[in-house]
Formats: sequence, C-alpha cells, structure tokens
Amino acid sequence: MRPRSRSTRPAHLVGVLLAAGLLAAGPLLTGCAAPDPDRGDADSRGKGPAEAVAAGGPPARRAAAEHRGAEVLRTDVPAEIPGLGPKTRARLPEDSNQAVVAVGRARNSNRTTVLVYERDPVAGWQVVSGPWPAHNGLRGWTDDHDAGDRRSPIGVFGLTDAGGELRDPGSRLPYDRSSDYAISGTGFEDEPLAGSFDYVVAINYNRRPGHTPRHLGRPLGEEKGGGIWIHVDHGGPTQGCVSLARPRMKELLRTLDPGKRPVVVMGDKASLAR
Repeated sequence: MRPRSRSTRPAHLVGVLLAAGLLAAGPLLTGCAAPDPDRGDADSRGKGPAEAVAAGGPPARRAAAEHRGAEVLRTDVPAEIPGLGPKTRARLPEDSNQAVVAVGRARNSNRTTVLVYERDPVAGWQVVSGPWPAHNGLRGWTDDHDAGDRRSPIGVFGLTDAGGELRDPGSRLPYDRSSDYAISGTGFEDEPLAGSFDYVVAINYNRRPGHTPRHLGRPLGEEKGGGIWIHVDHGGPTQGCVSLARPRMKELLRTLDPGKRPVVVMGDKASLAR
C-alpha cells in the first residue's frame, strides 16, 4: 500500500503528534515533572484567582465555582424566628423589626421562655436577648381569652406603651409613672405580689394603643378581659400576663424601640408552631 504523502496528512493530526512528542520530551529536556492537570496548564500556574479565570485552566473553573457559591450564600433566604409556623409568621407585621417571643412549655403550663429578636435586612431575625425564664397564666394558654379564665391569650400583639410604680429606668416606649401601679396581697402560690407592677409593658390585647397601661378601654368588650401586661415576676403564675425577673424587665424596657414597631409573639410551643 502506497504511503500517504505529508501533504495529505490532516493538519489536526500533525498538531496532535507534535504535541505528544513535545510532552514526551519535556521531562527529559527540563528535568521537571510534566504539568499537573489538576493544577492547571503552564500559563495559569502561580496566578491568583482573577488571573486564573483569565487563563481558563482548572483553577479558573474552581474560582468561578467558588464565586458562584459565595453568591448563593449572599442571596440566601433571611432567617425566620425558630419554632414559628406559617400561620404565626403570617401575623407578624411587615414593618415590625423587633419581637419578644414568649414560648410556653405546654398548653396548660404556666412556665414560659422569653427571647428578644430583631430583624436584620440581610440576615433576617436574630436573637438579641434571652433566653429568660418567665411565668404566664395559671391555667396556661388560650386562643379565645375571656375575663377571669386565668389563661394567657395566644397571638401576636403590639407593644407600644409602658409604665410602672418606679421611676423610668430608661424606656424608649412612652412611660407612665404612677402610684396606681402599687399592688399588695399574695399570688396563687402564696407569694407576695408587692412590686409586681414596678415596671410593666402593656400588651395590645383588647386595649387601645397610645394610652397608658392603666387605660380601661376594652374594644372587644369587658367580657374578653384586658390588662394583659409583661411585668415583674412575683415567683408564681399570673392571671394572664407574662412576667419576667426585675433585671430582665429593666433590660426589656431599655431594648424595646418604637421605631422598630415591636410586637410580642406569645403562646404555647405547639400553638406557635402552627
């Protein structure tokens, strides 16, 4: 069979053969190992990520992948408040960036844990205070609070007004100081109630925002109760309020910012997860 002339050899095959010959001879001529395919070609080795991208070798692909990964992280969905289900989250006002979250142990329990969250425009909801132990209503929680049922109402309510028998400790909310907050007697476990209302934050359940916590207006009617506050803990369950240790109440008053439209999210764990 007559051999082909050099003029009929495909140009691309010549290139392949030449490249193979050079690669085979490379180690002998230079005394160095052949370029590691995992480290990129000779033009991209030793270059930074930007230069590697321009060179187009494997480092370029890795750098591009890392860049894409960083973009995914930056565009992640902002964090939600843990433990809140879709129905509860839907009740959070869009313009609220501060939430006191009071999570009861069980439907009929009077023990609660409180955390304070603030919403970052990028990262989402983040804990800024807590967890703090607290009490709630003697008989637990209810979706349909009535006066005298000794249960705390479940829901999301605004926090707009504060007050107490003692001097304002630095509240950002409007603060109403009055001797009318004085209380005496004993609680459900015979604990003294004195000092329970030294500091209070009104929970906007069946009340008119913009008035002192002592205001008696009841938009839903007297039979639906009212006077639901966050106040100083007296060491036992409440009539329906949420109570915190005195130092925590002072901290809360200094933290709540009307410019962030604070709310309280309150209820037993199972109810809030709905």
